[in-house]
Amino acid sequence: MPRVLTDTDVADFRERLCAAAERLFAERGPDAVTMRQLASALGVSPMTPYRYFEDKEDILAAVRANAFNRFADALEAARDAQADARGKGHAVGEAYVAFALEHPHAYKLMFDLHQPNQEQYPELAAAGQRAHGTMTGYVEDAVAAGLMKGDPEQIGMMFWAAVHGAVVLELAGMIPPGAARTLQQALNATLAKGLRAGA
Repeated sequence: MPRVLTDTDVADFRERLCAAAERLFAERGPDAVTMRQLASALGVSPMTPYRYFEDKEDILAAVRANAFNRFADALEAARDAQADARGKGHAVGEAYVAFALEHPHAYKLMFDLHQPNQEQYPELAAAGQRAHGTMTGYVEDAVAAGLMKGDPEQIGMMFWAAVHGAVVLELAGMIPPGAARTLQQALNATLAKGLRAGA
């Protein structure tokens, strides 16, 4: 008879399984990973993951939600640590690049993958919305401070597209290590100059 799992047991196993799944999903693609492989990565029986997750899609949603929340944590902390709008924007850009390069598997699953049934996973939808909010919050600061003019949502998307492009180029080995940060700074400076209030 299986032992009764405590909340801590469940949380610990789910965390270990998600860590293994993040790596395997990013390296092989979710379609190429089986529940048996995930179980094997943790040294448990093939049926064990089903005690914690409904299926592989459930695991993928949990992995992606966790990644989005870690990403949002990093960007929100960077923004909150600065006193003025200019500093906030710079810090968020730095935190974005740092997270992507330090957690490439998480980054890939967040932005290079679409989960068609996302509405079935409220935690994933909420985490994605929270991460999206980090792309406009610091722009709202800049607009409120008179540093930029325009729609914060649209401006945030422009900055996001720029930094994402720089990061993906480095992760793909198309530009040298460290070049994404330099490119992101140049892109941000150029965009900010064009969006400057009164320009």
